[in-house]
This record gives sequence, C-alpha cells and structure tokens, in this order.
Amino acid sequence: MVGSMALELRHLRYLLAVAEHGNFTRAAEDLRISQPTLSQQIKQLERAVGVQLLDRTGRSVRLTDAGETYVQYARRALRDLAAAERAVLDVADLSRGSLRLAVTPTFTAYLIGPLIAELHTRHPGITLDVEEMTQDRVEAGLLADELDIGIAFAGSHLPGITATALFTETLSLVVGAHRPEAAAERALPVAEVADRELALLSGDFATRGHTDAYFARHRVTPRIMVEANSIQALIEIVRRTPLATVLPDAVTHDHPRLSPIPLEPALPARTVALLRRESGYRSAAARAFTRLVEDVVRERGYLPA
Repeated sequence: MVGSMALELRHLRYLLAVAEHGNFTRAAEDLRISQPTLSQQIKQLERAVGVQLLDRTGRSVRLTDAGETYVQYARRALRDLAAAERAVLDVADLSRGSLRLAVTPTFTAYLIGPLIAELHTRHPGITLDVEEMTQDRVEAGLLADELDIGIAFAGSHLPGITATALFTETLSLVVGAHRPEAAAERALPVAEVADRELALLSGDFATRGHTDAYFARHRVTPRIMVEANSIQALIEIVRRTPLATVLPDAVTHDHPRLSPIPLEPALPARTVALLRRESGYRSAAARAFTRLVEDVVRERGYLPA
C-alpha cells in the first residue's frame, strides 16, 4: 500500500512538472530523471485514470481538458499532503518549528526588524523564512500554501484570504532634517507639492499607488526626479539632497535625519493587516507569531486599526 501511494504521488509530481514546462525534456531535467522514464510514468498514469491527460500533437505538450481538471486536484492533493506533514511535525511547546512569512516592501523598513528580534527572544527554536513581495503575490502564495502568514494592507482580497486588522499606518511628505522646511510648524497645502522635486518609490510599491491616487484626486502633478525600488535608497537620497518623498510616519520616526511634513488635506491612512489562508492549517509557530505581532504593534504605539 505504501509503495502504491508513493508511486501515485510521484505520478502527480511528474504530471505537474510536464504541465508547468510544456515540454518533456525540460520537465525531465527539472525532475532529474530521463525523458523516456518520464514519458513512461505519464503513460502509466493515463492508463490508470483511463483518459488522455496530455496533448502531444503540437510543438509543445499541453494539458487536455481532462488533464486540466485532473491537475487541479493533483495540486490540491500535494498541497494538503504538505500541510499534513507540517502538522505532524508541529510541536506545541514551540521548542522547534518553522514559519514562512511574506510582507509588502515598506514593512521591511520598520516592522520586520522588531518582529524578528521578538520572535528570536521568545522562541529561538523557530526558523523563519521571510520574503518581500507585492500584495497580489502574497495572497497567491498563501492560497498555494507556499506561505503561512502575510503582512500587507486591508481592502479587497482574493477569495479564501482572511485579513485581521493590526494598526493604522499614516503617511507624510518627508524631507531631510537639514532642510529649512523641516522646522515648519504648519501643514503644507497639497497644491504646493507641485513646486517641489520628489523622489518616490517605483510603481511596484503599494505606497506609490496610494500616493499617485492622492495627488490625482487633488489635481496635483508632482515633479518626480527619482524613482527607487528600495526604501533604504530613498531614505539616503532624501537625507542627502533637497528632494522630498512620501513615506509612512513609522519609517520617519526610526530615522532622526528625516523630518515629516504633514499635508493639507492629509494623505489617507491605511489599515495594516495580517493575512492568511482561510482554510489553511495554523501551526503552533503561526499562532505564536500572530500573538507576537499584536504585542509588538501595541508596544511600539502604532495607532489601533
């Protein structure tokens, strides 16, 4: 029975590899088996299910309609098996464990450091895999069971994603602390931003979309001199030049060489949320991390959601 189960699982993985690559040669290389062996195993699978799963008539190999349906269930079966294996290995006392975390980029500048420090202090046996990615990739990764937890923004989410509000993130125009306007006590009318040269995050960042929408709503066309895909690069640029930017106030708070200038009307606040797959298995490590995030948010005084 065990041998039969192992063979079936191998069949599923082989089929998914061919479907992904659309080519037996590349799939065989990826699986590190010979192409004849791979072809034979796929034919065995097709004989077992009684239908043709792959269309081999064109230049590339494609799934048949039956194959498309079968692959959906195959992916789900392998995902559920991986979750079951993690559940078996899960240790409730948190002496060991692992966590797969993804965050949207701005959080690496002010939130991830405190979270990892606290996790290591409380649960040094837990290993953590952290990735920075866009929110749509975070949600897709959660649904595919490639991630355990995501930190992003509340709003509309893919079906199957659950969001738990953490805190409210506020943003401001930011200049270097050496700039004369850093000492200004009044809010800056948004219309005056059109007279300033800005360095902004690139379009991959949710913060950039949020900023662009704000300026468009108030009919302001900013003079964008620099676009950067790194928060740290942006901080260094603003710290050393007359350029201004837009950043979360929590980032500015951690960098004394930056000064926030409130805008009038204010940039809209955003709700930061913890994301997970609705039906996904929650390991002891994931449950502990959720509690830890809430504690760190409270200790650092972020505005409640």
